[in-house]
Amino acid sequence: MSQQATTGRTLTFNIFRYDPQEPGDKPKMVKYQIEEAPGMTVFIALNRLREEQDPSLQFDFVCRAGICGSCAMVINGFPTLACRTLTSKYPEGEIKLMPLPGFELIGDLSVNTGKFMRELAERLKLWLHPVSDDIDVHRLEAPMAPEEAAKLYELERCVECGVCVSACATAQMKDTFVGAVGMMKLARFELDSRDGRELEDFYHVIGNQDGVFGCMTLLGCQDNCPKDLPHMQQIAYLRRKMANTIVSC
Repeated sequence: MSQQATTGRTLTFNIFRYDPQEPGDKPKMVKYQIEEAPGMTVFIALNRLREEQDPSLQFDFVCRAGICGSCAMVINGFPTLACRTLTSKYPEGEIKLMPLPGFELIGDLSVNTGKFMRELAERLKLWLHPVSDDIDVHRLEAPMAPEEAAKLYELERCVECGVCVSACATAQMKDTFVGAVGMMKLARFELDSRDGRELEDFYHVIGNQDGVFGCMTLLGCQDNCPKDLPHMQQIAYLRRKMANTIVSC
């Protein structure tokens, strides 16, 4: 549908409302209506609803440019970023908003992805483990091959929005599953020549049903990732590496 054709439409938002901090509050769906503007995103519409109709509406945002990952939510059944979703995408003008499943609910559309990501980082030790313990801050860092730097940059584009976790059937059935975001970040360090860990070290972290062997390859992470990251490529890469580790043992 063209942008001109949607100008002036009345949009109907059906939004999940529930504040777990409010005694007696119960989950419910609340309808709001707003006039569509040219180039309007779901994020812009939510801000207008909060400013003009309901200041108690809870949702998260920081950058408005698809970089921070804060405004992730389920829009008409698909987890994605509100700031990158145009309302003109929905010809009927009916938009249903739900919080991301798989995360602690703060209130309404706001979930605590930060808590999940921190626990994941501590569990998988998602930081660089230098090859040498002899660290000299005055020594120049060794140069990195452009090809390696490009591979690391690609994996560093993850904004930790949580969409891949919410789109993963395995993660929804098993809360101990590390998910695509965990394996993507671990693959980044396995590829880094500056990291001193061996394959056996990575195997002890993700070489099980909570890691690469628990993925059912349903492609939910790949299909819904707002940054178009190569989740399945990296999961397959790690799975092959872990399988070779078993054989070599």
